[in-house]
Amino acid sequence: MLNYVMPTDVHDRIIEAAYRSRRFTADESKIAASVARSAAWHGIKTHNGIKAIGLDDHLGSKVGGCVPAAKIEKLPTKYKAVQRWNSNKKLGQAVAVEAMNECMRMADEFGIGAVAVDNAFHYLWGGGYVIDAADKGYIAYTCCTGALAEVVPFGGKYPTLGTNPHSWGFPTREAIGFPICIDWATSTIAMGRVQQFVREGRTLPPGAAVDSEGRETTDATKVAALLPFGAHKGYGMALIDEILTAYIGSSIPTIRCRPTQGEANDKHTPAFYFQCMRPDAIGSGNYAMGRTQVQNVKAVLADVLGHGNEKCLLPGQLEANAAKVSQQHNGLLFTKAEIDAFAAIAKEANAAFDAGALKQVDVG
Repeated sequence: MLNYVMPTDVHDRIIEAAYRSRRFTADESKIAASVARSAAWHGIKTHNGIKAIGLDDHLGSKVGGCVPAAKIEKLPTKYKAVQRWNSNKKLGQAVAVEAMNECMRMADEFGIGAVAVDNAFHYLWGGGYVIDAADKGYIAYTCCTGALAEVVPFGGKYPTLGTNPHSWGFPTREAIGFPICIDWATSTIAMGRVQQFVREGRTLPPGAAVDSEGRETTDATKVAALLPFGAHKGYGMALIDEILTAYIGSSIPTIRCRPTQGEANDKHTPAFYFQCMRPDAIGSGNYAMGRTQVQNVKAVLADVLGHGNEKCLLPGQLEANAAKVSQQHNGLLFTKAEIDAFAAIAKEANAAFDAGALKQVDVG
């Protein structure tokens, strides 16, 4: 498949310019670009810079869902390993990076650390935050409510749940060469994937979405709502996020990021949860056959992939492979449709961008 190679500095300059043109601070814009770069570097098409700018267009600073230069309010708490934040609709990526850093700091002191964030805005790809933490030696987790209620409960026909992703990262680089990242939306596919398929004129897989009449469709242009993965199991996983964030402070999901709906004094913001653990904090020290903790993890994974399962992939392996391809070509790989989208972003932000200067490569 033909791809264009965009140098990372070109990518970051475009995304930073786009956010600065929307009144975000230099720090917020830089973080937004780095988060988008991480997604693209790891082959994540659904939550890259195009998605980020699209979210800000439709749900963010242009409509009041995200407030440039907002300040995080760290609320009082009696618990030393838990923090509670009111992010005041600050850019989600900037909040997420700071929250995960705080989780790591608390884990260094207490073995575990958690940050609950109320009044938030979408933070894009959760996998990027946990991969970064895992590469720094932590077991990391994050979940959030999707910006919009786009998922139909199992057996229902009206979307009342967010795509509500869960992301786990494990520090397995020493054991297997890359961090395991178990990252999934609780819908069969992400809405970002639907948008990608619309851009590229592709057909959805069966069992992924419904149209405005609640009928299953594979036509990406007719999607009105998504279906949960694994029927009742995905429904349950999506519900975890809704319940957990209800404890944190989120209001009803069907008005989330829809400020014209619901009562005037209701809340329309998502919420986040972050957690980091130090592996040594949970280790028993009593590993079979005299193994170390790392050796024990490696032995478990070898057994999982043994017995004829040698061709199976581990979660995070595709992202690790994509990162190798990005490294090989010294840049971020995008399709023609994605390059056109970047050109439009650059034009709006008055950022110089010569798509014709980009190298083209054929990537299988």
